[in-house]
Amino acid sequence: MKAASRSILFSVLPLLFASAVHASICSTKGIPLVRDINALSQSNYGRGGLSHITVAGSLLHGLKEVEVWLQTFAPGIRTPIHRHSCEEVFVVLKGSGTLFIAESSHEKYPGKPQEFNIFPNSTFNIPVNDAHQVWNTNQDEDLQVLVVISRPPVKVFIYEDWSMPHTAAKLKFPYDWDEKCFHSPKDEL
Repeated sequence: MKAASRSILFSVLPLLFASAVHASICSTKGIPLVRDINALSQSNYGRGGLSHITVAGSLLHGLKEVEVWLQTFAPGIRTPIHRHSCEEVFVVLKGSGTLFIAESSHEKYPGKPQEFNIFPNSTFNIPVNDAHQVWNTNQDEDLQVLVVISRPPVKVFIYEDWSMPHTAAKLKFPYDWDEKCFHSPKDEL
């Protein structure tokens, strides 16, 4: 093989390999029916103290109606105040914390939130478009939750505080864990 051909091959090979790796991460083909949660991709998505694993999802696993996440929050870590266009169910696996949920999600502002203690083996659901926040208020241990959402991928509206009008909340779509595999549909003429 000529030196020039070999040089081109070695410069193109990493690009081909990177494309194959990206395709395999986002491909729903060939995913085994039974998977080890410990072997699934985990990230904090730039938020120290958070661990997120999509256990079963729309973009990663081809699901259409539901998505399942395993999230772990270190002491003091919380979600942003947010609402989304789906239902959400939480199961607290370990640790404890506080759920904040707006009293007036259907008014102009979320308003002062209600507070609920969450604890191991507790469960709660968040209705569509109810502003809420989950916070690990336990200073001694992680809070770990299993989360089930409907209608994935999720469209999230983020608030700066509880007095921010619903109309001013910032849309985040696709959300952090969906960005890598989300492909927006092509515009039709």
